[in-house]
Amino acid sequence: MQLGINLGYWGAGMDADNLAVAKEADRLGYAVCWAAEAYGSDAATVLAWVAAKTERIDVGSAIFQIPARQPAMTAMTAATLDSLSGGRFRLGLGVSGPQVSEGWYGVKFDKPLARTREYVEIIRKAMTRERLSYEGEHWTLPLPDGPGKPLKLTVHPQREHIPLYIAAIGPKNLEQTGEIADGALLIFPSAEHLEETTLRHLRAGREKAGRTMDGFDVCPTLPLAVGDDKDVTTLADAFRPYTALYVGGMGSPKQNFYNQLARRMGYEKEAAEIQDKYLSGDKQGAASAVPHELIDQTTLLGSVDRIADRMKAYAEAGVTTLSLAPAGFTLDERLASLRAGTEALERAGL
Repeated sequence: MQLGINLGYWGAGMDADNLAVAKEADRLGYAVCWAAEAYGSDAATVLAWVAAKTERIDVGSAIFQIPARQPAMTAMTAATLDSLSGGRFRLGLGVSGPQVSEGWYGVKFDKPLARTREYVEIIRKAMTRERLSYEGEHWTLPLPDGPGKPLKLTVHPQREHIPLYIAAIGPKNLEQTGEIADGALLIFPSAEHLEETTLRHLRAGREKAGRTMDGFDVCPTLPLAVGDDKDVTTLADAFRPYTALYVGGMGSPKQNFYNQLARRMGYEKEAAEIQDKYLSGDKQGAASAVPHELIDQTTLLGSVDRIADRMKAYAEAGVTTLSLAPAGFTLDERLASLRAGTEALERAGL
């Protein structure tokens, strides 16, 4: 199992610190540095900057939002980033959610699975650098009865095959991800529930495509907070607002994938309470309703030895790249967490 680093969203007041974290991860031998986008900073610009300031670490989009870009534009961006970084780019995609897709991009959030499949097919085809033509439900290239003609990508990526990941949570999306992608980007993963909530669906998709899980990258992101094992409860409490935001406030009442995941992990009653309180404006009450066990199962908390044991559990469950989001109020604390992650991986014998 390899380690990655997830910088999250840029522009939250820690930009210089994030670059220092990326550079330290590069020095420590981390495999990949991910950056995200929602409705603030875009990930492509951030990744270009990080790639220019690092030497070995891969840079990856976690995620490029599908409603934000036409698929051919995403192929252009991926090819450019791979070329500029010397073959270090990983393309992560996701449909986002109804609030962002419809509220920010003006793109109807319907048929996300079919849209994702067509999007990936167009990107794959564009990357072959053959003339691009496509007929689907959501995209037709070139447009019929017009002046458009099939064009081909003029930029040469460093690699013939850029690894393509999809952010997936729901069973159907996970199965399709296993079928059409090279890896899955996961959030709120529990080692204890990974097989039933995630891997069996990915495996079904791989089997549908005539493949095994060999070479498929299972890549969850987990917050990391290092401290005394006696203070695990205190460490977990720091993540209550974060967990409440996703389980309670992401998406809509009927389409919150994180809430549905918590329910599949056995927290059906608690997930309903968190969502009810969050959507009614009681964010503090929603955070208080998050069970400690849910936080502890979906983060890395405590001493290096405790974190090493958790890393081993994730590796045994089937994780191949574990991306860390190191917590800390200062840069020094985040860098110390990053180094603790490397130490924990070594102690785990991974």
